[in-house]
Amino acid sequence: MLDVKNLNLHYGNSQILYDILMHAKLGEVTCVMGTNGVGKTSLLRAISGTHPRSGGELAFDGQTLGPVGAHRMAQLGVGYVPQGRDIFPLLTVRENLQTGFSCLPRSEHFIPDEIYELFPVLKEMAHRRGGDLSGGQQQQLAIARALIIKPKLLLLDEPTEGIQPNIIQHIGKVIGLLRDRGDIAIVLVEQYFDFAFSLADQIVVLRRGKVIKNAPKSEISREDILGLVSV
Repeated sequence: MLDVKNLNLHYGNSQILYDILMHAKLGEVTCVMGTNGVGKTSLLRAISGTHPRSGGELAFDGQTLGPVGAHRMAQLGVGYVPQGRDIFPLLTVRENLQTGFSCLPRSEHFIPDEIYELFPVLKEMAHRRGGDLSGGQQQQLAIARALIIKPKLLLLDEPTEGIQPNIIQHIGKVIGLLRDRGDIAIVLVEQYFDFAFSLADQIVVLRRGKVIKNAPKSEISREDILGLVSV
């Protein structure tokens, strides 16, 4: 579903990513791991179109893409849940979900039952303002909003950050369910090692903006990965 070759990214004159090679397959979770500041969030921003890449090739669903912005990537089927969630605090839960409609044809401007089946709390709080939700509830809302566009690729940036343990478990179950459906590729950036390792099918480790390991989890021991991502 996603094939990245020699991707580079700059912020001004500073190069952040160097010749990134990675892929993400349908029915798999690709975990991007590494210490703080190695470029994990920048990689998701480049894939999602929220920051322009400086070079390299990005192919999505069999189509090689030139410079494409975030709205077009969403229309193509890329759902992005950024670090910090970026929900609209003054909009209700329902209105936050409806913002995803902008990427869909008018005939699909409805909230699928599956959204509330995955995240029952959002149905209970549909008329509450997003800013009134707890951090964990906001994270569930951010993931649900990304799912509104029926993504073929789901990008998740630190979904467990600042979240209580019971909601971390729930989010992990949802990611597993989405993966097992087989019709979506998931790229997960995550600092919580055990959470990431338990879900991963493919592991990509970054260090100083470069890929230092890219392999199926079945070919790497837990201890080896821990050694690569430890400070």
